[in-house]
Amino acid sequence: MEAEHARTAMIIGGTGQLGAATARRLAVDGWSVLVAHRGQHAGDTSLADLDVTTIRLDRDDTVSLLARARGHDLVVDTVAYDERHADQLAQLAGEVGSLVVISTGSVYVGANGSYLDVVTGPEDFPDFPVPLRETDPIVDNAERTYSPLKAAMERRLLEADDLPVSILRPGAIHGPFSPALREWYFVKRALDKRRRVVLSDNGTNRFSTSSTVNVAELISLCADKPGRRVLNAVDRDNLSVAEIAHTIFETMGRPVEIVTYPGPPVGNLGSTPWSVTHPLVMSMDAATVELGYRQPVSYADAVAEDIDWVTREVAAAERREESWQDVFPSMVTRSKADGWFDYASEDEYFASRAAVRH
Repeated sequence: MEAEHARTAMIIGGTGQLGAATARRLAVDGWSVLVAHRGQHAGDTSLADLDVTTIRLDRDDTVSLLARARGHDLVVDTVAYDERHADQLAQLAGEVGSLVVISTGSVYVGANGSYLDVVTGPEDFPDFPVPLRETDPIVDNAERTYSPLKAAMERRLLEADDLPVSILRPGAIHGPFSPALREWYFVKRALDKRRRVVLSDNGTNRFSTSSTVNVAELISLCADKPGRRVLNAVDRDNLSVAEIAHTIFETMGRPVEIVTYPGPPVGNLGSTPWSVTHPLVMSMDAATVELGYRQPVSYADAVAEDIDWVTREVAAAERREESWQDVFPSMVTRSKADGWFDYASEDEYFASRAAVRH
């Protein structure tokens, strides 16, 4: 009896955080996986022991992209960004078993008409429904910024005929191989032996997280059941920023005191990568009903893997007499722009609290 051939998948942007997790999830399940990337990241070298082939490919080279993608049971695009990319992918209509495209939860519009790209302060932050569902409105304008471009990409894909496309909207993505891991905000504090963390808004901010492992599970389910759909892709844990801090410090075996105050951040003080004026919480009910989705890992279990990866990368850099800034330039840019490690302001705040008590 002839052996059954492995199902085949192609991942565009396959060495990033979502691509690496998806390649592993599919390969472990018996898929033959082709990972296409631009050569900027090494990716997960442990995949060499699985049926994973890596190639360099410029996704703007439409002819080469389509030639490589046609005929696969699954094509996953983790880096599609605008209508131009949607038009590329639409040419795969009738030529792939299932297409999964990563969008973003930032396409949603608040009841006040605002969306994340245009926020300048607490007063114009989107007032989102809780939880956000896939049927809630998304941004629809001609602005050439991240969220409107992603929303336009979604609409263009859903208009294409004979295209079995699943569009996934993650939240605050976390996982190994992330170029800008939000969790580094607390991981570095733990490594620096900071025993107190100050948070604004009483530490209650909620911004749905998305483990790459959980998103990869959802991608696998979409491959098994091709269709035309839009689904949120977030962790069900729905942790507050204070709970995220506790989880990270506890995982690292470091004691921490969470100090909070009411109201928004004051400058850099109390501001974190999860600080949102109104909750950004996304529902996973549609994925459960349509695909039978069950979350494979909790935030705590997933973040343990994140911490293990990022601390190993930093330790390896230090052995080379480099620093975390050399390894994670994107994280450096973001942390400087958002004041992630303004320890001076925190220490001044703690000192002022101590002075008042005495």
